[in-house]
Amino acid sequence: MSKKKIILGIAGGIAAYKTPDLIRRLKARDADVQVVTTRSASHFVTATTLQAVSGRPVRENLWDSEAEAAMGHIELARWADLVLIAPATAEILSRLAVGGAPDLLTTLCLATEAPVVLVPAMNRVMWQHPAVAANCRTLLQRGVRLLGPATGNQACGEVGPGRMLEPAEIVAELMQEAEAPSPSDKPREQSLLGMTVMVTAGPTREAIDPVRYISNRSSGKMGYALAAAARDAGATVRLVSGPVNLPAPENVTVISAESAKDMFGAVHEHLEDVNIFISAAAIADYRAAAISNDKIKKAGEGMSLELVRSPDVLASVARLNDRPFTVGFAAETGNLREHALGKLEQKKINMIVANLVGADRGFDRDDNTVDVFWQGGEQSFPRMDKADLADKLIALIAERYQENIGADTVAELPTIRHDT
Repeated sequence: MSKKKIILGIAGGIAAYKTPDLIRRLKARDADVQVVTTRSASHFVTATTLQAVSGRPVRENLWDSEAEAAMGHIELARWADLVLIAPATAEILSRLAVGGAPDLLTTLCLATEAPVVLVPAMNRVMWQHPAVAANCRTLLQRGVRLLGPATGNQACGEVGPGRMLEPAEIVAELMQEAEAPSPSDKPREQSLLGMTVMVTAGPTREAIDPVRYISNRSSGKMGYALAAAARDAGATVRLVSGPVNLPAPENVTVISAESAKDMFGAVHEHLEDVNIFISAAAIADYRAAAISNDKIKKAGEGMSLELVRSPDVLASVARLNDRPFTVGFAAETGNLREHALGKLEQKKINMIVANLVGADRGFDRDDNTVDVFWQGGEQSFPRMDKADLADKLIALIAERYQENIGADTVAELPTIRHDT
C-alpha cells in the first residue's frame, strides 16, 4: 500500500470512533489518507482529531468556495487510488445504490474511477432488512467491494451481524487484495447478502442403550455443502449438525446435535432472526420408547423394540407464525415426484429438494442429482458434484425467497435515519 492515495469516507455511525486508529494503521503502511466526512460524522469523531492523525484538513462541504473554485471534488476524485468508506451506514449504501450525490462523499464516489470499498456498520435488524440487502447486491454487481460486517455485540446492546470490522481487519483485507492476483473467474454472486440462513445436516442417533443406537446412512455432505454455499452467497450461516466425519466449514457457526430431540431443541433455540431454514438433515422418524441404562444382553432368538415418533423439526418450523422461508429435503427410493409433492403440501413448506437414494446413489457420495418443487414450479438438476449442486440450489432458493418476500418489502419499509 506504499504511496497509495486513499480517500477515507466517514459516515455518521457510532463505529466512526474507530476511524482515527484506521487512519493510523493506513499511514503506518505509507498510505496518504484524505478524510472526507458526512455532516453527521462530526457527532461521533471531531475534525480536529481526524486532521491530527491524517495530517490533512478534513473535507466535508461540497460547497467549500475555496476548494470548489478549482473544482475540488473532481480534483479529489482524480487524485484517489482508492475510496474507502468506513463506517458505511444504511443511508450511504442506499445513496450509492441509486446514484444519489447530495454531499461531497457520495459525489466523489460517482466522479472517481478508483475502486470503491465499503465497510458496513449498522444495527443487526437494519443489516438484515431486504432493502439493505438489495442495495448491497446492486453495489456488488457494479464492482463495489464490501468488507464485513462482523457479528457480535453492538452499541445498541443487541448481538448479531452489523458490527464494523476492526481497523486491523480492514487493513489486512486491503493488503490481501493488493497482493492477490486478479481472479480469472467471475466473483460469486452475493444473492443472500445480509440474510441469516440455518441449515440442518447429517444423521441423528437415537439411543437404545449405552452402546447401540438407531441411525441412517446420511454423511452430511449435502448439508455441509449447502452451508458453505450460503456463506459464499453472503449469508450469516448457522449449521445444526448431527454426528458426521466432516470438517466444519470456515466462518459458519456449527451447533452439534446427537438425537432428533437434540436437533429440535437446537433449531428452535437458534432460530431467531433466521430468514431461510434449510432442513437437509436425515432426522430419524422414530426413536426407542425407553432407553436402557445398561447394555441389553443377548437372550433368545429374537428381540422386540418399541418405537415412538421423534419430533418433526421441519413441520415445527413451518408451523410458526413468523416462520422463515422453509426448504425441506426428501430422500426416496421410488415415486420421487409423488412423495415430494405430498410432503410439500403436507408440511406446508415453501420448497422441497428431492432425490433418489439406494445402491450407489444419494448417500455417502460426492455427487448427486435432485428435483426441486414449489407451488407452481419445479426444476431438475443433473448429476454433479455436491459443492456445485449446492451453489445452484442456493441460487434457486435465493431467487424464490426474493419472489416470496417481494410484495411485503414494497408494502412496508422501516424508518432509516438520514445521514446528511
